[in-house]
Amino acid sequence: MSKSFSLAERRKARIRIKLASVAGSRPRLSVFRSGKHIYAQVIDDSKSGTVVAASTLDKDLRKKFKNGGNRAAAEAVGKLVAERALKAGVNNIVFDRGGYLYHGRVKALADAAREAGLTF
Repeated sequence: MSKSFSLAERRKARIRIKLASVAGSRPRLSVFRSGKHIYAQVIDDSKSGTVVAASTLDKDLRKKFKNGGNRAAAEAVGKLVAERALKAGVNNIVFDRGGYLYHGRVKALADAAREAGLTF
């Protein structure tokens, strides 16, 4: 019996394969977005672990934004994850958009992370 994957899962896998070939030893900034929240984490694939993470569910951001599913909240998450990554000693990463289009909240998060000091 073969395992069938949805189009979204195949797209996500295709992106991860391309990222692995260009990343080298750099960690990746992975993004997940739902209707209500957005999540970002810096993952070190060589150690198979998360270095830092941030989301709209963090206490500071949850108080600040009533709706975590908008561009302003995504920008705040991008800044927060960049600050935490720089504090952990990570400044050069690859961006994993997770199969989402580079548009809207995903782009806002990436731009905010770049402005806060991450290089990708």
